[in-house]
Amino acid sequence: MFNIIVTGNLLNQQTAEQVIPALAKLFKLSTEKAAGVLEKAPMAVKKKVPMEVAEKYQAALQSIGLETAIEAVVNTESPVTETESASSEPSEPEAESASTPSSKQPFSEPKDINQSTPEHFQGLEFKLDGQPDYGFATVQIPAGETLKVEASAMATMDTNILMKTKAKGGIGRMFTGESLFINEFTAENGQGEIGIAPGAPGDIKHVYLDNQTIYLQNSAFVASTMGVATETKWQGLTKGFFSGESLFLIRCSGQGDLWFNTYGAIIEIDVEQNYVVDTGNIVAFTDGLDYNITKVGGYKSLFFSGEGFVCRFSGKGKVWIQTRSVPAFTSWAHWYRPSKN
Repeated sequence: MFNIIVTGNLLNQQTAEQVIPALAKLFKLSTEKAAGVLEKAPMAVKKKVPMEVAEKYQAALQSIGLETAIEAVVNTESPVTETESASSEPSEPEAESASTPSSKQPFSEPKDINQSTPEHFQGLEFKLDGQPDYGFATVQIPAGETLKVEASAMATMDTNILMKTKAKGGIGRMFTGESLFINEFTAENGQGEIGIAPGAPGDIKHVYLDNQTIYLQNSAFVASTMGVATETKWQGLTKGFFSGESLFLIRCSGQGDLWFNTYGAIIEIDVEQNYVVDTGNIVAFTDGLDYNITKVGGYKSLFFSGEGFVCRFSGKGKVWIQTRSVPAFTSWAHWYRPSKN
């Protein structure tokens, strides 16, 4: 068995500013964790793996300009023989790995370097620009694969990408605020790149669904891979009417990449028991959370506080909120409209 050691030396005249983002992208680490690998080098980033796996790690790391070494694991657990000195000092402990593996949580950060291998990554390669004001997603579509994108959201694409428009969701999809049609982009004769720009000014969020479910507020869906099924869900007349939002939600489930957008920046909140969010600020929430629409105070507060109704979540899961609300903005902008003569 072998350990993979990052020496801390950079190859091919690469700089730390170039290597750190590449390392984060390669293994889907946060930038902070990737920087920690260089700061703590030399160190073992993977321990006790077969030679063929070690060579794959080494090739992947050296391709981004990071020097590595493969070190044979020495068995230090054999008993001390009579000829060994009783006063001999114990060997130095093996260096800590790049990050400590954590238990799997729904929609958590992508797996760290100890849980991923260079030959298989979860999801498509992509990057997000313009955050949080004017989010723009650039997605690499592998050859022969297809990406579903909301109508009118495609901004740029390679010439080898073929677009087909299909009807999706029927009348229920129209009630969510989405188009009745969705565009499917397929990369032919090699990998293709597509740029996606949502209509609303704000952020874009990516999650990878691993046989999980997310509910999106109307107009939040941007794009997904074919393994993610999207359908409209009736949230009930009472919830829909009093929330001030759509009577329908968008249910996204299955396995694959999902992108959704917000009005303003996006904040991810872990809900452990109960949490209250203004209905105009909700973007998405995970399956397993129950919710009810209620007033935030008494009837005086309901009509004069400007808060109206709120959504009270219960259970355990995640909620994504947007830092701006369309109803709040229109209410603010109303007073600046020119008056009629």
